[in-house]
Amino acid sequence: MILPILAYGTSVLKQRANEIDKNYIDLNSIIRNMWDTMYNANGVGLAAPQIGLSIRVFIIDTSSYEYEENLDTNEIEKLKDFKQVFINPKILEQSEKEWIFNEGCLSIPDIRGDINRSQSIKIKYFDEKFNEKTESFSGLIARVILHEYDHIEGILFTDKLSPLRRKILQGRLQNIYKGKIDTNYPMSFFKQVNRK
Repeated sequence: MILPILAYGTSVLKQRANEIDKNYIDLNSIIRNMWDTMYNANGVGLAAPQIGLSIRVFIIDTSSYEYEENLDTNEIEKLKDFKQVFINPKILEQSEKEWIFNEGCLSIPDIRGDINRSQSIKIKYFDEKFNEKTESFSGLIARVILHEYDHIEGILFTDKLSPLRRKILQGRLQNIYKGKIDTNYPMSFFKQVNRK
């Protein structure tokens, strides 16, 4: 089922999400709905807070990045096959080496920004069957994981922009907050949505 994506300014997007266990009600259908919602919006990642659930779950499918310019063949191969559910993730390590990439967010449509993130990470998480995993990722996969991880920490990519850049974008962000934006996917602009 395709769900509305919560817009910038909605309170749940600024809250640290809660861990869950394998008995969380309707988890499998929540994950299916997240996939449907993300694909409908042409996204590469979606975190549960973006659909109004303050739980530590996010999904990623980087296959659309295989058409990104300036990537080597090895990275393209990794991107086109990477699809994963992350439950209760914990970042264990982040490289000191960072790189800049122009990011966007389904909750903040039509705004992009150059964000500096670690080149590689090590993360522990549970998959959709609640199997515990510890893995290392680099490049664009690491970047998307870190972007979605920020969501479950209550951090938006716009929080990482310089004060000057945020000031320049303030009018556009206010328009999103007020629902004065057109998207090709459903969005919710209620400012106090917070389901658990």
